[in-house]
Amino acid sequence: MSQTYRTFFGFMREPFSSELKVEEILKTGAVLAVADRVDYAIRLGAMALITGEVGSGKSTALRFAISRLHPSEYRLIWVTAGGGSILELYRQIAWELEVETPSYGRASLTRIIRKCILDLVLGKKQKVVLLIDEASLLRLEVFSELHTLTQFEGDSKPLLPILLAGQNNLLDKLYWRTSLPLSSRVVARSHLEGVNRQGMEDYLNHHLRLSGLSHSVFSEQAITAIHQGSGGLFRKANHLARGALIAAAAEKCQQVSAEHVRLASTELI
Repeated sequence: MSQTYRTFFGFMREPFSSELKVEEILKTGAVLAVADRVDYAIRLGAMALITGEVGSGKSTALRFAISRLHPSEYRLIWVTAGGGSILELYRQIAWELEVETPSYGRASLTRIIRKCILDLVLGKKQKVVLLIDEASLLRLEVFSELHTLTQFEGDSKPLLPILLAGQNNLLDKLYWRTSLPLSSRVVARSHLEGVNRQGMEDYLNHHLRLSGLSHSVFSEQAITAIHQGSGGLFRKANHLARGALIAAAAEKCQQVSAEHVRLASTELI
């Protein structure tokens, strides 16, 4: 689509982009709550669970939380889960640890990963953190085995805190009896939901300021329409807001209306 709307409204950069620097993230109560729970779980060497609908801001909240971990003190292992076996997950972890794993089996990989973690903790004096994004995609059998990776010296040393992030069904999978050895390690949970209307207005204004505008170009009715159309979820709100700006610019309107939001919604699924 044409980018002339940026010139029309006077934007200095693409508005409502997901490519934000950490310092540009809006520090909502939910974002700060995720960061606090992540800090707590890491301090205990335990597990934290972050769930939410698609587009609710889980990845953004995690980016903010992780940014507070100094790279000289922490070694973050960030993997994105798939629907594969525990062996596939272990290979992803080993890859992040820069370990070649051409033909190792599960037992060998478990031993190698543990040794790498011990070398980092005892040798380089770094704290290791495992973050599994999209963890709701993991198979049930992965949940039943993953806890074995955290067992050091008879499970007496909590050297590998784990952060699990995913959609709402992640919690359902952790309630299965076979998942109990892993879920029993959870000490903190955050669930991200759609924001209320005021939260949406704050979010829209924040992104307008980031893009170079000092005033809002959305009417009150447009803000309400974006809130309702997105269900309070940020990702869809971004698409609706940007599409409404394009529709308004096409009509040479300096203020975005609810009708412009409706037009934008016809482009989305």
